Amino acid sequence: MNYADLRDPNAEYTMRDLSGETMGLTESRGERRDVEITDVQTVIVDGNYPWTLVRVYTDAGVVGNGEAYWGGALPEIIERLKPFVVGENPLDIDRLYEHMVQKMSGEGSVAGKDIAAISGIELALHDAAGKVLDVPAYQLLGGKYRDAVRVYCDCHTEDEADPVACADEAERVVDELGYDALKFDLDVPSGHEKDRANRHLRKPEIDHKAEIVERVTERVGDKADAAFDCHWAFGSGSAKRLAEALEPYDVWWLEDPVPPENHDVQRDVTQSTGTPIAAGENVYRTHGQRQLITDDAVDIIAPDVPKVGGMRESAKIATLADMFYLPVAMHNVSSPIGTLASAHVGAAIPNALALEYHSYELGWWEDLVEEDDLIEDGRLQIPEAPGLGVTLDLDAVEAHLVEGQELFDEA
Repeated sequence: MNYADLRDPNAEYTMRDLSGETMGLTESRGERRDVEITDVQTVIVDGNYPWTLVRVYTDAGVVGNGEAYWGGALPEIIERLKPFVVGENPLDIDRLYEHMVQKMSGEGSVAGKDIAAISGIELALHDAAGKVLDVPAYQLLGGKYRDAVRVYCDCHTEDEADPVACADEAERVVDELGYDALKFDLDVPSGHEKDRANRHLRKPEIDHKAEIVERVTERVGDKADAAFDCHWAFGSGSAKRLAEALEPYDVWWLEDPVPPENHDVQRDVTQSTGTPIAAGENVYRTHGQRQLITDDAVDIIAPDVPKVGGMRESAKIATLADMFYLPVAMHNVSSPIGTLASAHVGAAIPNALALEYHSYELGWWEDLVEEDDLIEDGRLQIPEAPGLGVTLDLDAVEAHLVEGQELFDEA
């Protein structure tokens, strides 16, 4: 199916069209900056998540690489978006982001897959624009606060419900791999569940989760910070009781203890406890994050850059959070492309706390780019090369494509 041929009824009579042609952008910007997008392509890499990589091509021979948050339907949505950016100047990142959101408004671009797809293109635009202007992507976001971003390692064991196994892995990741920031899951079976559907935690379940926290935090001591993730699993009362049970321990944060839709409940849980609460990965755009921030519904905001709206949108969220003195801990389950995009955001905002790394058990994660040693001693050094500062290794990408996928065209 050719998505470029789909009718756009809204555009025929009411659409707020922000295309360069409609906006009357005809002035020459100088030879180097008169660039047009010629194509947008996607591939899905079979990593520990199905990573959707995005490539923007230009008539200057420059290509920009990006990544959309993983999952189904993204290539089709990006193909739908392609006619809205082909022929446009990739330097107009903010206008093109708003243009895509407006063009897809009737199809649901307030949240969900549409925003993840737009995010993937937006990341690629930052890479392309940085290469055209010969500056690193963080410079496009206003400059640098730090040379390296702290990385927290999302940890797993063969028996994730065993508190001792979690503590053993925490010790190994700190002492052998060099991280000083960790995260473990708490939404793991305890053996005491009576009903998996009702979101209620019985006392034996809370005791089990508290034991995981106790074992991990005591084992790493002051050598590392430890956060714990609940993946939106629990009801309001259970989340409050769990958070209260964790107050005696040195918890960096408790993440997503309740479902993401009802921000009033999120606020109620956060304000009930001294345990720091983080949320935000399943909320979209600055508009979606706004209530979490302005209603004191979180202690830490946790947007996912290739999902929330992209790099500039994440920086806008960070600016709003900074007005309320909130730190930003970026959720991240991406390939090196999305991870580097998030790191550039972390370099450019004052309130960056940490960036997640979710692929420490995947031996070839770093092989997808030509650069080596991206993460060292729990820190990701910000590249000074143009754009995102990393180069896709197309041979490695091809070796790990999801079955049926075709590799990007050459630049």
